[in-house]
Amino acid sequence: MPETVLLPTLLPLPRILVEPVVRAALLEDLGRAGDITTDAIVPPSERMEAVIASRQDGVIAGTDAAVIAFELIDPSLKVTVERPDGARVAPGDGVIRLSGPARAVLTAERVALNLLCRLSGVATATASLVEAARPHGRASIVCTRKTTPGLRALEKHAVRAGGGSNHRFGLDDAVLIKDNHVAVAGGIVPAIERARARAGHLVKIEVEVDTLAQLEQALSVGVDAVLLDNMSPETLRRAVGMVDGRALTEASGRINRDTVGAVAASGVDLISVGWITHSAAIIDLGLDAA
Repeated sequence: MPETVLLPTLLPLPRILVEPVVRAALLEDLGRAGDITTDAIVPPSERMEAVIASRQDGVIAGTDAAVIAFELIDPSLKVTVERPDGARVAPGDGVIRLSGPARAVLTAERVALNLLCRLSGVATATASLVEAARPHGRASIVCTRKTTPGLRALEKHAVRAGGGSNHRFGLDDAVLIKDNHVAVAGGIVPAIERARARAGHLVKIEVEVDTLAQLEQALSVGVDAVLLDNMSPETLRRAVGMVDGRALTEASGRINRDTVGAVAASGVDLISVGWITHSAAIIDLGLDAA
């Protein structure tokens, strides 16, 4: 895979968001007595050079979390990121180089790799969909709230590292009226009207629809976006035509690399995919003595 370095719009996450996650992971791993294996075998004075390298093709994300893991164990470690978030890697490519106390390297290794492998898997899955959709339309690949509890900010950053975009970060940043809201409200129109009466003037309103009839109802009262759920590519094309630019159109529902091209070709603005965060396979990265 050709190497690309740091997407222009990709900014690092603030450390204040990342460090608590890493600290909690280290506390979980160290338990009550610390790394009793390393402490028994490796003298405090022992030093080592090591590299975290890729074992497969992929897109990197989570380097900031990995760096923090090593720094929290021993700030004297020299940690150098060679492939930053958003970079493509091939087997054998070095991602992070380490130099310093061997105990610190070995103790932080698993937490650093857990986060780096997981987040790089999210970035790689996202990139695969972005690349498959690109020739067929202008749709952006977006994530959902189906994230690992406690890792949402990191996983959504990983989606951006893979060339995707973010949907809602939480329940508080936009109104998304789904089928169960509609059922409780007694219909799409009353659900939208109640949401509009409560939402602030800067809050966007999106409604999920399963049929073109429901879409017509939503458009009759006006919304900012429509989530076109589990529609065929042909139905999506008809829906985009009905909307005619009056709202953002978002397709969702069991979309994968094989189907995303046809979905993008329908002309939708967004394609939301839950599995890129909840079920993406890790990419294989490992730490070796250099």
